[in-house]
Parts: sequence; C-alpha cells; structure tokens
Amino acid sequence: MLVVISPAKRLDWTERDSDMTAPEFADHAARLAATMRGLTLTGLQALMDLSPDLARLNRDRFRAYQDAPTPEATRPAALAFAGDTYQGLDAPSLDADEMAWAQQHLRILSGLYGVLRPLDAIQPYRLEMGSRLKTRRGTTLYDYWRDLPAKALNAAAAQVDSQVLVNCASQEYFGAVDAKALRLRVITPVFMEDKNGSAKIVSFFAKKARGAMARYIVQHRLTDPEALTDFDSGGYRYHPDLSEPDRPVFLRPYEA
Repeated sequence: MLVVISPAKRLDWTERDSDMTAPEFADHAARLAATMRGLTLTGLQALMDLSPDLARLNRDRFRAYQDAPTPEATRPAALAFAGDTYQGLDAPSLDADEMAWAQQHLRILSGLYGVLRPLDAIQPYRLEMGSRLKTRRGTTLYDYWRDLPAKALNAAAAQVDSQVLVNCASQEYFGAVDAKALRLRVITPVFMEDKNGSAKIVSFFAKKARGAMARYIVQHRLTDPEALTDFDSGGYRYHPDLSEPDRPVFLRPYEA
C-alpha cells in the first residue's frame, strides 16, 4: 500500500550522509519559488500570516533558491522536515532497507514540490498548501497543482502494485489530491484521546500519531489494509465501535 503524510513548517538542516533523489516536480517548484521571490516582505508576511522575523527568513530562503541546487544546499525531505508528524515517523532511525521501502511506498505532499519521496532533495522553504498564492493557473496552490498530485500517487501505487492509499496527511494537504483523478481506495486513520469517557482529537497528538502510523506501515511492509487495525504505537488501540469503513479510529487514554 501507499501512505501519504504532510510536510512540516519546522526544518532540521543537520547534514546527513544519505543519498538523495530528484523531486518529480522540480520544474514546478522552481516556478513557484520565482513567484515567491516576486512578493514583497509585507506580501509574504500576509500570505502565510508570518511574524516579521519569519517573513524575512523565508524571503531570504526563496532569494537563495537554486533551480539546479548543489547537494550542499539540499537535504532529504523525510530527514529535513521536523514537525510533530516527523517525531512519530522518526525517519533518521529507519535502517537502509526500511528507507528503501519507504522510498517506494511513502509520499509527502508539499505546497512547493507537490509530491515528494522520502529521499528527494529539497531546499529550505515554507509554503503551506492552503496559501492563496496567485499564479497563472489560478488564485491558490490547489489551482496550481490541479490533478498532478493525484496522478503522481496513481503512478506510485501502480509501481508497487497497490490499489490502496493510506491518508495520514492533514485536510489542508490531502485537499490538494483531486478525488476525481485519484484511482485508489483511500483509508484515513483517525487518532483520538479518551478524555473522561469522551473521545476527542487533540491536534498535537494526532499529528504525531499519523507519523507513527506511516512508520508502522513502513517497518511492517504492510500490504493488507486489515493489518492497519493492529497498530498500537503510543498506546493507541483500534476502536471498532467508533470506526467507519475506510475510517479506522484509534483511541488511547488522554494524558495532559
């Protein structure tokens, strides 16, 4: 099966000894980066609701963006992203065989790069998929990417002979995948906390759990959707009473 996750705003630019691959949509990313360079500091700040310091940081990143980057300017995507989901994924601790399997079966949705494999070389950036960035294709990044992410996921699934996509991405990012163009069964796990007998989604924990689910799929080389219900990382357990078809719910006691 194929599994998708979101990127992260926070980056870990630690230098690592790892091979890297070229992003499929590098040309599209270069065009978006050029558009971003055309924004004023105020425009960039407003686009992603950034503080002045973060706006300057990302302005400088896009100014430094290279259409043909040197290896020193890039990092492997799954190792460079460092948000909550990536705490759960913990890609640096995957061994070589696990990373090779992830390279075929794990995809990262990205506002700048569209779709990334774990070892695809990325440059430092921040561009959220929900950004209302005006381009020749429309007024949002959803307009820009159109059906390209869905087609890329279809192709990746065909390469590993899978008809199933496990969606561990956020709504913001999976919204960029055109449902009409996607030819895969989509399973979206939901992670909830039991707070005094009431099941609630807590964003921080859910993000980390989605990364942990992606790691579980990679480490166990899962191909059978039914095997997802055995997931038990972080104390989560499959809860059939709360689940629906293609929406398995995992619950654990809430810990403040």
